[in-house]
Amino acid sequence: MAREIVLDTETTGFDPKTGDRLVELAALEIEGFVPTGRSFHVYIDPCRDMPAEAEKVHGLSAAFLRGKPRFEHPEVVDAFIEFIGDAPIVAHNAGFDRGFVNWELANIRREEIPEHRWIDTLALAKQRFPGMHNSLDALCKRFKISLSEREKHGALIDAKLLAAVYLELSGGRERRLELSSAAMVNAVAVASRNEYGARPRPLAFRSTDAEREIHAAFIREKVKGEELWGKFGL
Repeated sequence: MAREIVLDTETTGFDPKTGDRLVELAALEIEGFVPTGRSFHVYIDPCRDMPAEAEKVHGLSAAFLRGKPRFEHPEVVDAFIEFIGDAPIVAHNAGFDRGFVNWELANIRREEIPEHRWIDTLALAKQRFPGMHNSLDALCKRFKISLSEREKHGALIDAKLLAAVYLELSGGRERRLELSSAAMVNAVAVASRNEYGARPRPLAFRSTDAEREIHAAFIREKVKGEELWGKFGL
């Protein structure tokens, strides 16, 4: 099944070109629209103040972030690039996240992630629900995805919510049934191979040669044919 990365970020503001920076980066691995359990998550020191409006959204203060690794540190950029590999990246309002991630990469002379690799769930939602409110919160409520774990915006929890939204936008229940059916077919195939294959050591007959000859004579005389029994070596 196809490997994809669901990504979310938190920042100090809206535009890296005016001095705003990444402060949190999370990526969640999915295969066939289902989380594999592998994820990448890091807080980043933006080396600047935290505007009050931004802190209200994600709850990350300048004091909390001070001393965290900077984006250019290997534990951030190298680990992130290794984790995402060459997989497509799923993000909500992908242009925003792409703009920040690529600005940080370009700032340290690292290769940017090209636009064609990004899948924008906001664009997908607008196609499916034209004219409706299609924020991540609105989509979670529309698809009955619980927001109980989320008190403020956070990159990792939002990536988890987005993975669930992406599944729904890609087929939802029908997709889950399709995946379940495929798993069931595979399980039956495996069971068939394991349970009904040739026995490596055939069982010995429990009847004698004389008893088998008497039985064969009975079949010939009374049943008038050996075709059915002959298939089983009787």
